[in-house]
Amino acid sequence: MAASELTPQPLEGSKPLSALLNGIAQAAYYGNADITEELLRGQLYPESASEEFRALRAKMGGLLQSIASADMDLNQLEAFLTAQTKKQGGITSDQAAVIAKFWKNHRIKIHESLINQSCWDNILKNMNWRVDLKSQSRHVDQINTPVALVEMELGKNGQESEFLCLEFDEAKVSQMLKKLSEIEESMTLLTQTT
Repeated sequence: MAASELTPQPLEGSKPLSALLNGIAQAAYYGNADITEELLRGQLYPESASEEFRALRAKMGGLLQSIASADMDLNQLEAFLTAQTKKQGGITSDQAAVIAKFWKNHRIKIHESLINQSCWDNILKNMNWRVDLKSQSRHVDQINTPVALVEMELGKNGQESEFLCLEFDEAKVSQMLKKLSEIEESMTLLTQTT
């Protein structure tokens, strides 16, 4: 028996499906707006009807979304794909193998993309503070009162940071600490109930 007979050959349909999954990931998770349904169909499945391709793309997009939102490890993925192959109208075992290989190669990058997409805007990268005494003021009674100076570094990963400098008197520090304490209590309640 020749060595080529022992090595499993890639399935003919696996390349377009793998490319389709990559295109879906590019559009949905990596922010590539140039990847359109028409482009994918024209490049990968030009012989298929529009409705047929749209159904395949929707099915694969839905599966990828389920896998990505659950951030499935390889055991979870295997169980999920096995269930999909047994379900009527599900996927073939060849498609399951392509999806498993794709997820194995793209899991970390898609997970990081989802985390970055879930951030509202800038994140707090760093915070420095110090306490000073006021040496000058418009009002004499404010001289030699302590003030907290807080510098926050804000930004998104991979972008230039912005710096925000704040000055708090004792009352404002107390007010801020009270609000932070309320946030902490809310978070504690949520983590205890789940």
